[in-house]
Amino acid sequence: PGNPRRWTPGLVVGGVLAVVVLGSNATVLAALTFGSPQTVVLALPEPVAVVATQPIPNGTTVASDGATDGSDIAPVPMGEEPLPVPTGVERGNDQQISPDGPKIITLRAPDAANVGQSPDLAHLPEDSALEETEAGLLPVRAADGRRPMDIYARPWSGTNGKRIALVIGGLGLSQTGTQRAIDQLPPEITLAFAPSGNSLDRWMREARKQGHELLVQVPMEPFDYPQVDPGPNTLRLASSAETNLENLHWAMGRLTNYTGIMNFMGGRFVGDETAMAPVLGDLALRGLLFFNDGTAGSARLSETVRTAGVPYVQGNIVIDASRNKPDILAQLGVLEALAERSGMAVGSGSALELTVDTVAEWANEAKKRGFEIVGVSALAR
Repeated sequence: PGNPRRWTPGLVVGGVLAVVVLGSNATVLAALTFGSPQTVVLALPEPVAVVATQPIPNGTTVASDGATDGSDIAPVPMGEEPLPVPTGVERGNDQQISPDGPKIITLRAPDAANVGQSPDLAHLPEDSALEETEAGLLPVRAADGRRPMDIYARPWSGTNGKRIALVIGGLGLSQTGTQRAIDQLPPEITLAFAPSGNSLDRWMREARKQGHELLVQVPMEPFDYPQVDPGPNTLRLASSAETNLENLHWAMGRLTNYTGIMNFMGGRFVGDETAMAPVLGDLALRGLLFFNDGTAGSARLSETVRTAGVPYVQGNIVIDASRNKPDILAQLGVLEALAERSGMAVGSGSALELTVDTVAEWANEAKKRGFEIVGVSALAR
């Protein structure tokens, strides 16, 4: 009453249109405002209809003869076991709401909306997902159940396509090499830090600010130990479970903000189920993934890890076993071929100058060719 407004015809029409627009887009606004995945279906000119979604069938794997349940997928080279098609990803079915009518387009908020930190905070650890121990701050599941694997994951599209995860390890051992890797590699590349490196907390913060997902490399006993020594605090068959957990925690406590661990060497240790059991139990409890670069473990490793409840990724190829650019590019080409046929591929390499430069050049071109480079957690199941 103290500030009367004049209601003109234009204002009335505009108000009615605003109500109609807001009402029709309430579902869209809800999907964009809240983090949980929503299914939004748009159809014109007929009324909006909800499309049922179906998860990708569980247990669909690449068979040794290259066949699957209806898909033509090539066998995976240089690995002990085939990689599974990711589960838990839903996809909508294109339908029509009436004969010869308009096709329904299903828009699904990607799972990426539920993982990862804000880019402005990615270099800071999540306090609720840490515990203080004698080994330092170790990751744990947050009080609300969130896993460090999800908290520190690099978001991705959540769509089914040609996905490649690539892990570059050895970060922290060389100061100039670490800086070069963080500066040169696209943020989609996962970086793995060696616990015996220097200034790890500083490098962690820089890598996270650049958008990288991180892993910790854990030294594990190879077959020819001690002639080949992975370094201090190696997990060994001759050590007790308690000692191995202490060494595991030493490595894990050297930095924060990582999604899981990976083996450094470990051909003998990783292949021993008894030795691995306490390690896997600890990872499952904490909500971390295990990435096997494909150089360690037995044919039963995949089953053992999944039985323990640990998200698992196994690499197909070590891209720089031969250290010249044409060979590295050839191995990256194999990863592309695998992703073309099976929808996903995983590789690993070292933070050598040649590898970093080659991967940086390749990654930008691969994205132009329609490949999505994802953090390793995106393929962990």
